[in-house]
Amino acid sequence: MKANVEKWHEIIISRDLEKLNDILSEDVVFYSPVVHTPQVGKKVTLLYLSAALHVLTNDTFTYVKKVIEGNETILEFEVEIDEILVNGVDIITWNDDGKIIAFKVMIRPLKGIQLIHQKMGELLLKFQRKK
Repeated sequence: MKANVEKWHEIIISRDLEKLNDILSEDVVFYSPVVHTPQVGKKVTLLYLSAALHVLTNDTFTYVKKVIEGNETILEFEVEIDEILVNGVDIITWNDDGKIIAFKVMIRPLKGIQLIHQKMGELLLKFQRKK
């Protein structure tokens, strides 16, 4: 599973949406820190993760801790957005083919989650208008 995590890190650095699409299973489930229901399917997960890549992965983004156990990966990150230090965790579950089948994001502090909610909401609206 270490190779899968390396692929994920490449996607974070490159923001390559084609590679992101390639590692998502068709029935992937995305758990957002601000949407109370799980988002099911590749299309909606790709949309959320694409927005997250735009909002979160600036030059201050870094993973500060990594835990890999079997098909589970837990990645703790930090990023500064609009002078707010945001701390979060990505919990990723992989299938045996190296595809993501579940992706859960947890973020703190409250001020940070509110900021990310606002920025991602604006970006998701832009994405929807382009369709």
